[in-house]
Amino acid sequence: MNQSAVTTTPVSDGVRQALEISLRGVQELLPQDEWVKKLARSEATGQPLRIKLGLDPTAPDIHIGHTVVLNKMRQLQDLGHQVIFLIGDFTSLIGDPSGRNSTRPPLTPEQIKVNAETYYKQASMVLDPAKTEIRYNSEWSEPLGASGMIQLASRYTVARMMERDDFHKRFHSGQSIAVHEFLYPLMQGYDSVALKSDLELGGTDQKFNLLMGRHLQQEYGQEPQCVLTMPLLVGLDGVDKMSKSKNNYIGITEEANTMFAKVLSISDTLMWDWFTLLSFKSLAEIAALKAEVAGGRNPKDAKVMLAKEITTRFHSAAAADAAEQDFTNRSKGGVPDEIPEVSLSGAPLGIGALLKQANLAPSGSEANRLIDGGGVRVDGSVVSDKGLKLAAGTYVVQVGKRKFARVTLS
Repeated sequence: MNQSAVTTTPVSDGVRQALEISLRGVQELLPQDEWVKKLARSEATGQPLRIKLGLDPTAPDIHIGHTVVLNKMRQLQDLGHQVIFLIGDFTSLIGDPSGRNSTRPPLTPEQIKVNAETYYKQASMVLDPAKTEIRYNSEWSEPLGASGMIQLASRYTVARMMERDDFHKRFHSGQSIAVHEFLYPLMQGYDSVALKSDLELGGTDQKFNLLMGRHLQQEYGQEPQCVLTMPLLVGLDGVDKMSKSKNNYIGITEEANTMFAKVLSISDTLMWDWFTLLSFKSLAEIAALKAEVAGGRNPKDAKVMLAKEITTRFHSAAAADAAEQDFTNRSKGGVPDEIPEVSLSGAPLGIGALLKQANLAPSGSEANRLIDGGGVRVDGSVVSDKGLKLAAGTYVVQVGKRKFARVTLS
């Protein structure tokens, strides 16, 4: 975790506790001393701080990687602050270029509407909906019009825009940058002006856009927001950030049994990062559990705790218990602690070819027979379609009761 400054402001116990909660698992809190002053003022006046998280509805579903920042929002919400869940229906029309090496195709209004309908419903599985302010940035972005957009664009320079890492790399490698892409960080920053936010959250890839909010608030005579960035959650493969395109994700609407099994498939090392970023256990509880594992306790015990907590959050305690029992019943305790690691190329790859190449079936015909008999599972789910093709990603593949492999397909 990085900090912009050492906090020197005298603080009460309440502010100190709020700061500790704010800092849990974060990448950066900028500037930390300003955030402490905001917390102290809120405590003294009883006025809750305005905390903003914006998400563009680029897909209809949220995966648990998105919930890293939602968890932080919930922690701050439980401290009594006002959280604002901002749906970027206007900015989605531009397309966020963050971290991309090419122009991102914008969504159509129809796609945005469909996706936005499910976003808040799913986010409410983490946030307290009764205490959440829901906004759409089209409320203030569309009325700006052409003249307002020109005035907004005059408040930032091209030279500063080109300092942004992805723009800088694309420019120097000769890749195109469309003019409308410069509008995205400006519009995201203007959201902070419209909402008068005290703190904006985002992933580490959003830092430039979040700092734009601070700059524009100062331009418009407002007290600048603080910026809190959260690490990007590493996906099931233990390598890349969680992403649907990498197929290393857990959707928060997936079936309980599948969700439970996928959490159990992560490595023992990755598990501790997930505990910090996804669990609601205290840091002291996690540290005690980690010490027990270091002292000889089976790490699978800890992983089961994490799997049950996550499954309970998005389903129920009863569903989590049933998922654990299903997992146990399938193979005398589920996926063994040590299973072969197999790397294959040629994605998308048919399930029959995958079984053969991973040495889980001697031939394609035998693979088909195993599938017909219900003896093949991928990430805990029975495979019934012999025509199934798996995209690039990492999968726990099971044949019968005893054959397993963690297959990484590229």
